[in-house]
Amino acid sequence: MMRLLFLFTMLLRLSVVAADSEGEAMKGRAMSLDDCLEQALEHNLSLQVERITPLISRANLRLAYAGWEPEFQASYNHEYRQRSSNFDEFGRPISGSASDTDVFSAGFGGRLPTGLTYNLRGNVSNASIDFFGIQGPEFGQASLDNAGGFVSVDLRQPVLEGLAIDQVRLNVKLAKIDIDQTELALLWQIMNVVSQVELAYYDLIAAGESVKVQEKAVQLAEQLFEDNHRRVEIGAMAPLDEKQAASQLARARADLLATRRTAALQQNALKSLLSDDYLQWQDIRIEVTEVLQALPTVFNRQDSWHRAMDLRPDLQQRRMDLDREGIYIRYHKNRTLPQLDLVGSYGYSAGGQNIGYSGVFGQIERQENVFWTVGGQLSIPLGNRAARNDLAIARAREDQALIRLKQFEQDIMVAVENAVALASINLQRVAAIREEREFAEAALQAEEIKLENGKSTSFIVLQLQRDLTQARSSEIQSLVEYNRARAELSLVEGATLQRREITVESAP
Repeated sequence: MMRLLFLFTMLLRLSVVAADSEGEAMKGRAMSLDDCLEQALEHNLSLQVERITPLISRANLRLAYAGWEPEFQASYNHEYRQRSSNFDEFGRPISGSASDTDVFSAGFGGRLPTGLTYNLRGNVSNASIDFFGIQGPEFGQASLDNAGGFVSVDLRQPVLEGLAIDQVRLNVKLAKIDIDQTELALLWQIMNVVSQVELAYYDLIAAGESVKVQEKAVQLAEQLFEDNHRRVEIGAMAPLDEKQAASQLARARADLLATRRTAALQQNALKSLLSDDYLQWQDIRIEVTEVLQALPTVFNRQDSWHRAMDLRPDLQQRRMDLDREGIYIRYHKNRTLPQLDLVGSYGYSAGGQNIGYSGVFGQIERQENVFWTVGGQLSIPLGNRAARNDLAIARAREDQALIRLKQFEQDIMVAVENAVALASINLQRVAAIREEREFAEAALQAEEIKLENGKSTSFIVLQLQRDLTQARSSEIQSLVEYNRARAELSLVEGATLQRREITVESAP
């Protein structure tokens, strides 16, 4: 039996040595929490994805502005038309004709943010007409050139429907809200990544401290095993006590391997948050430069509520959802109005026989033939069910958005209250568990002295060693839970960046 225990102990020792060798093969990189946060803000993949979304929203805004871009149009048309000569009902000859007509047109139009549509257009044409008798076109009798053209501007301004808002302005307003919301979403994602890195860093510290605790446990178990083995050899202790010590040592070494495995997993978890190329980190071991502390903090539920209501980016997004529905209501309400447009045009015309293009342009330049029109156009849809029901739907959606906002605010308040309570309780637990660990250390020391004097048993010492190891692990866990609770409270308050003194600059 002793040989089996000894063999098992040696195997565990070899496993621990192998784990140490693997750890030494990795290159250590000392990093503070601020170093990790800086690395994550630059290389975290989820942040890189989220940073693209505001760029898409700005492109959508430019797309919405395209509704106000003017449009230029131009055309050219050539037409040939021939009419054969003939006789009328009294037998009199009717001359035939052949005409060539060239028409050039150009226009420039669009829509202004006031809803005014404009169209500046011009046209110039020239027609050459040949008249001929019964013999055919080759025996032409007369020719005529007829040129003409005009330039004018046409305007249409809505005064009821389309005056306050139209489709283009609706798209622009919604696109602006979308930009603000995507920037808030990016800010919230930054807060979440900062919080995730902070929690992962604390977990890595805890994993390292747990390894140290288990290493101390192994040292205590080894010392007890060696002492018991010496006592058995001189006949001062029964072999059963040595077997119990060997079993405790084997268990301590197995626990040490488990904690080292946990530390390796925490290393990988933190690395995944810091990098956009994991291969660059595969042979790097992050060495934390900070220790877990229980910094005293005054927790106030009311203050935390106020911070959350003011700072939470996701809450501000929900409030913008309400603004979005308000814009829809304004748009659909405007569509219920009759369509009354003021229309008008102003321009100059030109034309005449044998004057050519130069004559047409000359008359237009001299503004010889002025024309203008002014008037109005009224359109009243009978029933207008589409617009009225769209308005009713928009108002119902606004009511839904308001209720969702209240529900979300309430959820935040509950989350804040829970986080405040958890952080406060965890702070108290740190002090209580620290006392437990101190008492466990004192109890073990006293019992070891008693064992040396033959007034105790190895079994009791083994039990106290396990109690001390558990107390040390509990103290580490309490420190982790307290620091995690503070980080999580900052996140639900929306104050993560302020607490870590991180400034995020808005994109231009």
